[in-house]
Amino acid sequence: MARIELPPCLDDLELEAAEPREPLLPYWAEAREPLSCLIFLLPILLAYEVGVLWLGNDKANGLRNGADFWMRGWLEQAGAQAFILPVLLVGIFLGWHRYGKYPWRISRETLVGMFAESLLLAVVLLFVAQLQDMAFQCFFPSEVSIREGMAGERPLLAIDAKLGQRMISYLGAGVYEEVMFRLLLIPASLLVLTRAFRMPGKWAAVLAVFLTSLAFSVAHYVGSGGEAFSLFSFTFRTTAGCFFGAVFLLRGFGITVGCHALYDVMVGLLMSA
Repeated sequence: MARIELPPCLDDLELEAAEPREPLLPYWAEAREPLSCLIFLLPILLAYEVGVLWLGNDKANGLRNGADFWMRGWLEQAGAQAFILPVLLVGIFLGWHRYGKYPWRISRETLVGMFAESLLLAVVLLFVAQLQDMAFQCFFPSEVSIREGMAGERPLLAIDAKLGQRMISYLGAGVYEEVMFRLLLIPASLLVLTRAFRMPGKWAAVLAVFLTSLAFSVAHYVGSGGEAFSLFSFTFRTTAGCFFGAVFLLRGFGITVGCHALYDVMVGLLMSA
């Protein structure tokens, strides 16, 4: 039976926990551990959940990110209360950390490093968006410009609201879109590709990232809250999905969430300037 190569955050827990930590570069391993991912994303998660209730008032559900909205709907269909979704997410990471026998400690330097790495990757993605814009201006001049395309790069089903509400939606996209399309779908795709189709692990990882990136892009155009299809935005979202997928596989879930949230917030601030 082929061995499944999972992302660093989902790697062989027993082996990673049993091996001695590298004394010279503890950050690169610690930043991928479940507890580090959880502590890093908690402020983003709390800001989103509190912001939705505070700014959304009696229309809080209309402010929720689409991936969040969909997963809460699935929980309700399964007979669970929708409000347990963030609690469930926290419980998964705590259980994962305990099962993997990781040490119950995290350094402040690791959290600072994760923020710096997330910010750097968000800037890189912004640069990629600029390169795509230049390419489209040359070959598809009738398509929207980068500023128009980036303005359309909004979270799934996010409403067109004030800046504060948009910022809250962007934070939710950083968490719940990554939970749905990277944390859940990439490992599931890897299992199917390696076990059902006997695909080698590296090729399975590449195909899993690409397929989930297509799903990530398509999801922005479906349903009553979906936007009109644009080749520019579809292409960029697929590219961004591949970027986030690669970050997830190489650097873990926490940094992927940070990169996604910071990118969306920077774009939102640029669009409001």
